[in-house]
Amino acid sequence: MKKEAIVLLNMGGPNNLNEVEMFLKNMFADKNILTMKSNLVRKMVGGLIVFNRAEASQEIYRELGGKSPIVGHTKNLVAKLQKKLGEKFIVDFAMRYTPPFACEVVEKLAKEDVDKIYLIPLYPQYSTTTTKSSLEDFEECYHKSRGNALLVEIKHFFENKTYNKAVIENIKKTVGESEYRDFDIIFSAHGLPQKIIDAGDVYEKHVNRHVEILKEMMQEENMVFHEVHLAYQSKVGRMEWLKPSLEDKLKTVRNRGVVIFPIAFTIDNSETDYELDVEYREIAQDLGFKEYRVCKCPNDSDLFVEALVEIYKKMKS
Repeated sequence: MKKEAIVLLNMGGPNNLNEVEMFLKNMFADKNILTMKSNLVRKMVGGLIVFNRAEASQEIYRELGGKSPIVGHTKNLVAKLQKKLGEKFIVDFAMRYTPPFACEVVEKLAKEDVDKIYLIPLYPQYSTTTTKSSLEDFEECYHKSRGNALLVEIKHFFENKTYNKAVIENIKKTVGESEYRDFDIIFSAHGLPQKIIDAGDVYEKHVNRHVEILKEMMQEENMVFHEVHLAYQSKVGRMEWLKPSLEDKLKTVRNRGVVIFPIAFTIDNSETDYELDVEYREIAQDLGFKEYRVCKCPNDSDLFVEALVEIYKKMKS
């Protein structure tokens, strides 16, 4: 009996400290990340970035326990989705820059009688740097394997109501018994160079629309924050990136209390657990914030599992 497979795609993260350099090398060898046309120039620039960042990145992952949290959370998510869907499905995941790589997962699927493979990139908003990169990577591996299954893909899901309920629930948990009006909320999205947006990447448009959807849902839930903001984190290099930066935004927000939600991530990783929760916390403390709280990503929450089932059913219909 033929089976269907669901493969969750994400950027990945080091499974141990020895994989940190691999993670950086693979990321900065990606033509969707460093978009110069010359492979030689990309290799030179990527090599320079890796050289300059490797030691600091090692220290970050050392602080996080020697590995990225993204792998463990993803394994838990896959297990819960597998249990929800039952044995007639194969649920797996592939990472873009660290094991398990797409080609490894393709090899596993080749041993099964699979008729359709549903590819779900775990990025709520579409970007060439994330969604396109992950889909292309898997498709290239699959076509090289000469597999016969039909590949079905989705490119974004930020409009899925159940997923957004998972976001809202995590914001509620973070605020707890406190008063919403005592806090500003900043939706922090991973930044991108402006030139990628200018070249036609729809990421910024999707992020803006996503914030508006969440604002409406918060109003319906009577979650009335002092103000709602959007900012961008993780800028690298001297070129112009999407604005405002999170650091600049923190300087303009009332320094009473702030809640940060990482709107571009579904699974916690170094950018959420370290960059937001450690580095930006220090900035907020220096600015005199009385409260600085970072929301967890949906990770393996029941609502996220339910959302993935809905996304699969929509792809199937």
